[in-house]
Amino acid sequence: MGIPRPVEWGRGKFCMKQYYVYIMTNKRKNVLYIGVTSNLQKRISEHKKKLNPGFTFRYNINALIYYEEYQYINDAIAREKQLKNWRREWKEALVRNINPTWKDLSQEWY
Repeated sequence: MGIPRPVEWGRGKFCMKQYYVYIMTNKRKNVLYIGVTSNLQKRISEHKKKLNPGFTFRYNINALIYYEEYQYINDAIAREKQLKNWRREWKEALVRNINPTWKDLSQEWY
């Protein structure tokens, strides 16, 4: 999958913003977290640094194992909701299809 494309903003430049639906897990790979963001690298960094108390902090979620890119936020939110309603086995199959070893895709970013 590689590093997500950065969004460049500047005078006279028209760049489309990207949105991401992502799946993270913990070291034991027994908990999955699904989220949506407009800045994947920043959001994953926040999870890894435990900046926000909550589910990912409580369950030590720190490995990015899957993500999808969207042009429109409404599409990303709809997909996030869809995935959250899936059975765990379906989510695991989705991840394994792209990332069979559940490698931390963000490992090389930091």
